[in-house]
Amino acid sequence: MMSCDIFALANTGVQGLQPYQAGKPTEELERELGLTDIVKLASNENPLGVSELVQATVSNEIAGLTRYPDANGYYLKQALAKKYGVTAEQITLGNGSNDVLELIARSFIAAEHEVIYAEHAFVVYPLVTQAIGATGVAVPAKDWGHDLPAMLAAVTDKTRVIFIANPNNPTGTFLTAEALYEFISQVPKSVIVVLDEAYFEYVADEDKAPSVNWLTEFSNLIITRTFSKAYGLAGLRVGYSISSTDIADILNRVRQPFNCNSVALAAAEAALQDHDFLTASVALNNSQKGVLEAFFDAENIRYIPSQGNFITIELVQDPLAVYQALLHKGVIVRPVMGYGLTQHLRVSIGNENENRTFMTALVDVLAGLRQTEQ
Repeated sequence: MMSCDIFALANTGVQGLQPYQAGKPTEELERELGLTDIVKLASNENPLGVSELVQATVSNEIAGLTRYPDANGYYLKQALAKKYGVTAEQITLGNGSNDVLELIARSFIAAEHEVIYAEHAFVVYPLVTQAIGATGVAVPAKDWGHDLPAMLAAVTDKTRVIFIANPNNPTGTFLTAEALYEFISQVPKSVIVVLDEAYFEYVADEDKAPSVNWLTEFSNLIITRTFSKAYGLAGLRVGYSISSTDIADILNRVRQPFNCNSVALAAAEAALQDHDFLTASVALNNSQKGVLEAFFDAENIRYIPSQGNFITIELVQDPLAVYQALLHKGVIVRPVMGYGLTQHLRVSIGNENENRTFMTALVDVLAGLRQTEQ
């Protein structure tokens, strides 16, 4: 038989893709270096773990694993609808908010379209754009974040979707409610605006945009959020979008049935009820963010002020060398060169012990690199 070039059979957009690089798992570092005492500050996970209410709910769900989950996620949608004052028909559930972002791309973007996002924005935006074969338009960043006037100027008759992360990952930069509202009000109604609010819960209450309220005014707006961050359910993968019923209807036409498993659905519903856990998670993040910022200031390490549960630092030294040296000390952070941040590392905000371990390790690593350079 004649051989076949399988690569040539792949869609053109897929051929040029590089797989998404997640934060290094602790198990991988254990295998590579034989370490057992590891601090992972690479994936913006909740250092408080999982609430007791969620743990009890998950245990109760195990007996029903032989049954398929509710394909429509009725109870979780009802809980979300009640929380946000919308209808259940406005909600689309996803296997994490990444799943919802891909649903949006598959539903609204074709090869002839352009998709706008900011330089240094979440890597999934260009990934889903390229996979479909559409043209990505990365607008140069302003102060590490979104330049909204420039993004508005980039809109053409080919533009179909604009992605905005607020706070932005990996830079942590934040757009005010006033700036966002003014921007969305000027975007043509034929362009879908995706407001990715994965880190919404960490934003100071006085700074939070009333974005859900804007849905009555902007039929082209989609808000995406997740249970992976402040709610501590990263391993269960539950995300959702809130939009007009018309948009939700379209997204649900391409959504895979059972894309949220039964344990995840029940855990997310329980997480919404555990207000104390969410409050404690945000409080811990705020206090420990202050600790890290004070440390960076004392050590003359530049950083980007963040409204998320992470801080991106700028280094004089080679960030990959720092990253590798930290790994040998059992500390995992996140390289972000793939985001165009060539001198930076992103550090998730951990608990007091995790942050202390990181700070001690970073001081040792930087001192060692300075000696090597001399």
